[in-house]
Amino acid sequence: MLAGWVVVLAALVYLCGLFAVAHAGDTFARGVMDGRMRATIYALALAVYCTSWTFFGSVGLAERSGLDFLTIYIGPILVIGLGHRLVGRIVQLAKAQNITSIADFVAARYGKSDRVAALVAVIAVVGAVPYIALQLKAVSSSLEVFLAVTEDHGLGHSIFGDLALLVAGVLAAFAVAFGTRQIDATEHHDGLVLAISLESVVKLFAFLAVGFFVTFWMFDGLGDLWQRASEATTPGIFERTSEPVGFLTLTILAAGAAILLPRQFHMAIVENRHPADIRRAAWTFPLYLVLINLFVIPIALAGEVIFPRGTIDYDMTVLALPLHDGAVLMALVAFIGGLSAATAMVIVDSVALAIMISNDLVMPLVLRRRGRRAEDERTDAGDLGRFVVMVRRVAIVAVILFAYVYYRASGEAALAAIGLLSFAAVAQIGPAFFGGLVWRRGTALGASAGLAAGFAVWAYTLLLPSLAGSEGVWHDLVRDGPFGLAALRPTALLGIDLPPLTHGVVWSLAVNVAAYIGFSLLRPANPMERLQANVFIARDSAPMAQAFRLRRSAVTVDDLRATVGRYLGAERTDAAFASFAASRGIVPNGSAEADIHLLRFAEHLLASAIGAASSRLVLSLLLRRRNVSTKAALKLLDDASAAMQYNRDLLQHALDHARQGITVLDKDLRLMCWNRAFRELYDLPEELVHVGVGLEEIVRFNAERGSYGEGNPDDLIAARLESFVNDTEPVRLRLYPSGKVIEIRSNHLPDGGIVTTYADITDTVSAEEALERANETLERRVRERTEELMRLNEELRSAKAAADEANASKTRFLAAASHDILQPLNAARLYVTSLVERDRKAGDATLAENIDGALDAVEEILTALLDISRLDTGALKAEPSPFRLDDMFRALRREFGPMAREKGLELTFVDTSCTVRTDRRLLRRLLQNLISNAIKYTPSGKVLVGCRRRGNRLRIEVWDTGLGIPASKQKVVFREFLRLEQGAREARGLGLGLSIVERIARVLDHPLSLRSVPGRGSVFSVEVPLVSALPAGGDAAEAEPAPAAPLDGLVVLAIDNEKQITEGMQLLLGGWGCTVYTAPGLNQAQEVLRREGVRPDVIIADYHLDEGDGIEAIVALRWKLARELPAVLLTADRSPSVRAEAAAKDIHVLHKPLKPAALRALLTRWRTLRIAAE
Repeated sequence: MLAGWVVVLAALVYLCGLFAVAHAGDTFARGVMDGRMRATIYALALAVYCTSWTFFGSVGLAERSGLDFLTIYIGPILVIGLGHRLVGRIVQLAKAQNITSIADFVAARYGKSDRVAALVAVIAVVGAVPYIALQLKAVSSSLEVFLAVTEDHGLGHSIFGDLALLVAGVLAAFAVAFGTRQIDATEHHDGLVLAISLESVVKLFAFLAVGFFVTFWMFDGLGDLWQRASEATTPGIFERTSEPVGFLTLTILAAGAAILLPRQFHMAIVENRHPADIRRAAWTFPLYLVLINLFVIPIALAGEVIFPRGTIDYDMTVLALPLHDGAVLMALVAFIGGLSAATAMVIVDSVALAIMISNDLVMPLVLRRRGRRAEDERTDAGDLGRFVVMVRRVAIVAVILFAYVYYRASGEAALAAIGLLSFAAVAQIGPAFFGGLVWRRGTALGASAGLAAGFAVWAYTLLLPSLAGSEGVWHDLVRDGPFGLAALRPTALLGIDLPPLTHGVVWSLAVNVAAYIGFSLLRPANPMERLQANVFIARDSAPMAQAFRLRRSAVTVDDLRATVGRYLGAERTDAAFASFAASRGIVPNGSAEADIHLLRFAEHLLASAIGAASSRLVLSLLLRRRNVSTKAALKLLDDASAAMQYNRDLLQHALDHARQGITVLDKDLRLMCWNRAFRELYDLPEELVHVGVGLEEIVRFNAERGSYGEGNPDDLIAARLESFVNDTEPVRLRLYPSGKVIEIRSNHLPDGGIVTTYADITDTVSAEEALERANETLERRVRERTEELMRLNEELRSAKAAADEANASKTRFLAAASHDILQPLNAARLYVTSLVERDRKAGDATLAENIDGALDAVEEILTALLDISRLDTGALKAEPSPFRLDDMFRALRREFGPMAREKGLELTFVDTSCTVRTDRRLLRRLLQNLISNAIKYTPSGKVLVGCRRRGNRLRIEVWDTGLGIPASKQKVVFREFLRLEQGAREARGLGLGLSIVERIARVLDHPLSLRSVPGRGSVFSVEVPLVSALPAGGDAAEAEPAPAAPLDGLVVLAIDNEKQITEGMQLLLGGWGCTVYTAPGLNQAQEVLRREGVRPDVIIADYHLDEGDGIEAIVALRWKLARELPAVLLTADRSPSVRAEAAAKDIHVLHKPLKPAALRALLTRWRTLRIAAE
């Protein structure tokens, strides 16, 4: 058996643990309160409804009145479970009005009447005090039962004095510590809420543990318990249940208490962080009530079986059963559970009552007293914020002590009786509270009359009989009525005989409702009452007409800031005023006159600290001190509120008539404004869409019901939120299962908010889809029609690919074979040239010259084929550089002048000083072909070469008076091997010249054009880019061919791996008087020079050698001989890389087949330069 001091110590340890949890909640649990556990914690905090009455009294009520205990829980289940939309509406109103308590809520509805607020506060305090006393009685009684069993009857008094008083003191300290930390009563008390939710878990666990212990440990289950109870109890539990009227009365009282009890309003409304939490509580809280009542009847039946009637207090059955069985640990669990239920109620109720006492009773009196003294807010010292906090702390202590006094005065009344008395008291707030939400005509006068009348009847019919006792004057008054008038007996007014509770409730509520309606109809509502009625009662009507005048306030911004700062503190006030100015886009000016918008804002700000009624009173006193009468001051405040509401209503009315849906979100993606079209487009329930609801909650609602289609809801939600924040372009969204398509356009506000429009474009999308289907059908038909063509095209492509491959093979063959073909041709050229020179000396060179002409034709053909192959394979790359055209024209005149004179044609070059940027070699090759063709196919007349400027380009034109080209043939003449019939008769050729011209123009990216008239001639032109002019002579002119001169004594070293080439070279150069030494490679050349003991004057080397190349051989010989010998590189390789490498080593390049005249001219020039140098 546990010692008594252990029980008391366990209670104190539990209370200390409660302090620790609350402190941790205020210090560290902000993330928990804002996270996913928030809704669950909120629902558990609502279980503050389950007090010691639930834990102890329900079993006692079941033993006395059967199933009547169920009414205490059916009411809250109906209100929170089925009426959660109503609760959500109340939460929205409370947040919009900065409501701090139920008194503040009712007063705000009736024009912010301080009289209504005071009446509600008085009723709440008087009604709650018996309830708090009930908790103290439950704690004291449970401890007495425990100590009686342990035979330490006086332990509680000997160590701690009056245990109930000690518990009251500890709870008062807790409430003061964690319920009055800040002046703003609308700020959430995280530590308090977390502690209350934890206590809800403790008492649920304790009650279920006791229930399991009694049912399955002390008895053999429900069947055994029910059988033994049936044998021992008469009448049965069902027979003891009240009549339907009494049952209904209790249910109505409990339903009202679920909202109207100060602690319930505080936890359900003021401490609500998000309206979405109510939906979680709508099923969690009823489930909690069901669980905590599972074992009420089994425990009650067990008590009747074990304890004879009258031997124990039935309210203590939960504790007595484990003690009877000797299970002291289970009894300790029961005791802690009852203590938890009692402490939670006392703490929350005392905090809620203290807020009402300070805001609605004390502050109005203080403010009016200060107003009568005409004290100036600026000169009156003192921090009113601290004063308000101090008043609340004193009020907490006073309320709990007053409850203790009531507990001592009430005697041995049952817990249930005390609880029902409190329920009946707070029920008097119901007509004004619920009537204000549905009846627009209700006024402050009607609410005040109803509250006062109903409370008076309650005190007379219920409170007085509970305090009358068994003798004395008050007992006689209750028994006989005042002055002996039986019709006025408190328990049977007008002789109506009803159960006492039902009698008092019916009479008090009837008088309350009658006075509320009657006095409301007695006079019309004033403007402020009408304005607040429009706010509290949902409507779809147009905004009310403007019935106010905007007056000057005569108060500066600094005056207003100083007044608010006296209550909220300077730091918070300055931040709030700065934020308000920024939201309006104005620069704060303390000396400016406060307008009605700032007055309304200040009133709203003050309401969070001292309530709506007192905040209105504070500002009216401030205005009065600025020579504004009280009536005018109140009228000014009313007009400020009316103006704000009028503007808001006008805007909302305009938005509701827009065809597009519209929403305005703040920077935290909370809904600030919307219109009816938005809710209808998404088919959203009305209770979901309200001010402050998060966009995520709306999106989650749509995702969970499948509006966004199939997929993981979390992924869909994340995608939609990301689109809202980041997409600046219109977004199309299809909703399922309706198939509706919405176009969403979002625009960001300067403060980080988002304005979004929603347009129903379902018809437009349907039309687009129909058009797309038609297009798809057309495309399918076209596809079917073209399949055959595609098949034929594929065959043609295959044939073309085969032809292209054959052409490419031909090109590769020509490119590879050209070198091998040119080698013997080069040898033949050397031999023929020697033969021509010899025959000329003999006097008859005709045969040799004919052979030389045939070789020229072969060379021309092979050169053309080589050029085409290099152009087609991409081996020939353009190397653009700037140069003057006159230099090229002079060279071309020297090259083609003899050819034109031989044919009797006049060849004219128009002088030019233009400088162009292109590949000199390729452009010269292009012009060579054009001029050659012009001379070939012009029987008589002339050929003209000139230039024309065209902007930043230069057109080079070649005119002739030749045969001309028909228009139908002007495109095909650029094909290879194509010759016109008339031209074939005029001159020999292969038809490759123009093909090469076209290819070169394409490589250079120079436009090529042709104009021709048959019988009159043709004009070929090519456009090249112009650049800044180079000075004359900047590009060396091509030297005139040196006259043939003897080369006697010139020592030449010829290197070639082809013996025919070296022999031909030796024959040709020997005929010119040169001394020639030959070698197939570098090593052999070095051996020849060493053996003969000679030093060559010129080196002639082939590029392709058996070992290395000609450039390497020339460089090695120069190094060996220590002389920069003149050198010639003979090669059939026309690539730019070979030419560039040779130029870098100062080696002259001649292409095969060799032109002997060019070689002789080069040798002659070198010989002349050497002689001149000597």
